[in-house]
Formats: sequence, C-alpha cells, structure tokens
Amino acid sequence: MGKYEKLLAKVMSGTADNNIAFDDLCWLLERRGFEMRIKGGHYLFKFPSVRTLSLQRKGAGVKGYQVKQTRETLQQIAQSEKTENE
Repeated sequence: MGKYEKLLAKVMSGTADNNIAFDDLCWLLERRGFEMRIKGGHYLFKFPSVRTLSLQRKGAGVKGYQVKQTRETLQQIAQSEKTENE
C-alpha cells in the first residue's frame, strides 16, 4: 500500500482527524484531482459538482472539523462515481 492509499485510509477512517498533517492533506486532495488556490490563510480546493473545501493550518496540522468535511466530500465523490459507473 502506497503513501496515497495509507493517507486516504487514515482520513476515511475518522479516527485521526486531529492528527493529519496539513501538507499531507493538501497533497492528497491535489492528487485526487482538486484544484487549489490560496486566499490569505485559506487554502481552497475545488472539485467539479461538489462544495469547495477550505483548509487552514493549525500548526503543522489541519483543524479536525475540516478533515471531517474533507471525508464527507470524498465520500460524496466516491458515491457519485459509483453511480455513474453502474
């Protein structure tokens, strides 16, 4: 299992929301196909047909509620892709 898969599993498990590195989460979202732009201290991630995610640094990590929002958005994308493939 590679870095992407391990990090994705960690985010999707919901057991480590306060222990996700900010840079790792940004990398995961960009690798997943999100477009990033920066506005002040907010890192905005856009993916077609889903809400824009806004992440902020909390030291070296990311805020726990933002990891939860990211997980919910990734689940929504996965469900949408699953529906399209059926």
